[in-house]
Amino acid sequence: MILGGLQKLTLLDFPGTVACTVFTVGCNLRCPFCHNPALVFNPPDDYRISEEELFAFLKKRQGILDGVAITGGEPLLHSDIGEFIAKIKSMGYKVKLDTNGTFPDRLEKILAEGNVDYVAMDLKNTFEKYAETVGIKDFDVELIKRSIRVIQESGVAYEFRTTVVSPLHTADDFGKIAGQVEGSEKYFLQSFVDSGNLLNGEGLTEMPHDELEKALENAKQIIPQAKIRGES
Repeated sequence: MILGGLQKLTLLDFPGTVACTVFTVGCNLRCPFCHNPALVFNPPDDYRISEEELFAFLKKRQGILDGVAITGGEPLLHSDIGEFIAKIKSMGYKVKLDTNGTFPDRLEKILAEGNVDYVAMDLKNTFEKYAETVGIKDFDVELIKRSIRVIQESGVAYEFRTTVVSPLHTADDFGKIAGQVEGSEKYFLQSFVDSGNLLNGEGLTEMPHDELEKALENAKQIIPQAKIRGES
């Protein structure tokens, strides 16, 4: 497993759980608004952490931390992610897995193994706009559709979430986006924040808050519990 960093404490990344966050290296998408481009490609050595360092840290934090959030990059890009998760789980930690939904077969296998307590999938846009949003020409949205079904049928606690970016999204998109995961209990809209270190952020901006509220109202027509992340 190639690891690109460790956040030693988070109260936000894993709902209801005192956790740390570990970042995997590499991603198969090229979302222009990505704020972790170093993880997409090849982070410098001072970002990296070895598996040995990570598990030594987790051993010291047993009884202090409750969970580990695994994010990226795209964790499912790595063929040994299942074994990695199982090892963390064997230490008594809850595990949250973040994914972009492009590896449905690997996702299905891992969720069936029973070592993941919570899974969060990024739902990038309407299926019609997916290729533009993820920066991949002729992107196969069937991968996303399959991952949605896998997650919804897994019995594992889950959420879907969309980072809202103008002009990639409009408020009118969100009824359709929410409809793609209809029947889900948790769907979050996350306002885009320009970190100043984006993959390709030219022309991308935060959606004005009144438009974001309209987007939420459209989503709530399909998923009444939909929320803007960070707002009660």
